[in-house]
Amino acid sequence: MAVGARSGRDEPEKGRGQLADPSPGPGGTPAPGVTESAAVRGDAPQVTGARSADNAEGDSVDDDDTVDGGEHDRPQPRKQRSFWKELPLLVGIALVLALLIKTFLVQAFSIPSESMMDTLKRGDRVLVDKLTPWFGSEPERGEVVVFEDPGGWLNEPAPEPNPLQRFLSFIGLMPAADQQNLIKRVIAVGGDTVECKKGGKVHVNGKTLDETSYLYPGSTPCDDEPFGPVKVPDGRIWVMGDNRQNSLDSRYHQELPGEGTISNEKVVGRAVFVPWPLDRWATLPVPDTFDQPGLSAAAAAAVGPGALGLAGALPLVLWRRRRLTEAAGERALARLTAR
Repeated sequence: MAVGARSGRDEPEKGRGQLADPSPGPGGTPAPGVTESAAVRGDAPQVTGARSADNAEGDSVDDDDTVDGGEHDRPQPRKQRSFWKELPLLVGIALVLALLIKTFLVQAFSIPSESMMDTLKRGDRVLVDKLTPWFGSEPERGEVVVFEDPGGWLNEPAPEPNPLQRFLSFIGLMPAADQQNLIKRVIAVGGDTVECKKGGKVHVNGKTLDETSYLYPGSTPCDDEPFGPVKVPDGRIWVMGDNRQNSLDSRYHQELPGEGTISNEKVVGRAVFVPWPLDRWATLPVPDTFDQPGLSAAAAAAVGPGALGLAGALPLVLWRRRRLTEAAGERALARLTAR
């Protein structure tokens, strides 16, 4: 449909929104309800009859009445769930994660005494690595470890926790209040020989330990309770506190089964970090004295004679085998010659 350049302002108004001179419909009458915009675009009529007149007077069209890309055709945004409805789910996930972390990764413990001062003070919180023991890792010399009471070490019963403490300790958000655990430093492991004489220092497999980096200032290595030599059985450890004059450690329990040593199966894990209080943030590394060469000399001495014996016997065995081979060859040659 061709549309002229007339604006329609010089023609009488036929109706709001309609052209002044619409094209006649069938029979010579104008097509009813054809709007100006539809005529200009050349589109088919969109609204007819009384509804068009209502709209021409400025009535709004409901969403359900729009066509071709109206509001009801657009994807409506998904209504966001209320925060209070999602909160229980978030709390549940957090509790499950905390329980898994406490069971398999790390667990928090509270220091109840002064036996490990100044490395650890009463009230400190430590994080204990529980992951590596799952992969067969065993305690090493110099590590600070948490272990269960093997029996007879703790004479005082643990305080009875309230329900909230029991729940928080179960999921790992606070240290267990009812567990009978202790924390000490590993001095010797299975196969080691450890001893300490009054006025002297601790010796492991004949090597002297320099304990100045972790002993409590003013403490002596063992003047209050000398011991040894003690042969640590395989699968067990010998432990001592850093505050030697205030630590009921392996030295004081030699009359019990195990003779003061602790089974590796009783070890909960290695204490690796102090997260609380904030002004005492620290890691718990192994002191350098436990890395000195020859500290495992006992094991080397045990296999040394066997290794030397094998090294000496091997040339003799090879020489004898060679002689037997040569003799067999000579006898075979003699038999061939005789024929």
